[in-house]
Amino acid sequence: MKEISDKQKDIIVFINAFIERHSYSPSVREIAEACNINSSTVAQYHLNILERKGYIRRGHKVFRSITLPDMQNREFSIPMMGTIAAGSPIPVPANDGWTTLSEDNIEIPKDLIRGRDDVYALRVKGTSMIDALIDDGDIVLLQQVSSVEDGTTVAVWLKDKQEVTLKKIYREGDRVCLKPANKTMKPLYCKSDNVEIQGKVIGIIRTL
Repeated sequence: MKEISDKQKDIIVFINAFIERHSYSPSVREIAEACNINSSTVAQYHLNILERKGYIRRGHKVFRSITLPDMQNREFSIPMMGTIAAGSPIPVPANDGWTTLSEDNIEIPKDLIRGRDDVYALRVKGTSMIDALIDDGDIVLLQQVSSVEDGTTVAVWLKDKQEVTLKKIYREGDRVCLKPANKTMKPLYCKSDNVEIQGKVIGIIRTL
């Protein structure tokens, strides 16, 4: 790498390693902490230089949007299926229709997909998953699956209510606990045969 400081080289190495490990880019604060930078403002200064010189690319209205040059030609289109509740469940257009009818497509780096199949996106409505860093208005990337381990954040279809919601799932005998990541909200308990897992969260795109 030419024309950049050792600190800026450290930042690029950290960004690359972070994306490899988490499938999304680090925040400015995480970069500052990992690279021993005194403040987020100073980290932002270094990022501005790296962007200006073409070492990174950023979407300035999108949280965690840093990509490296080798990612720029590796974008992937996935379907945007609509809105999902992170709060009280909300009705969806039709019985299971939200899983098959795409309202639009969005472009994301292929590194976020990591070779997974059946990936789609939903925009979050509500704040029940705020402690899991999923806020109102965020876009969650999900892989369509039918079973997951306990504690996984999932999109679930509630058959009796014909509604879908985003929660952490735990199995308790013949019932399921759908737990929010918000201390002010209570979990939702359902019979196991009333819950159908539609996908697990594999990434988050935050809009500011």
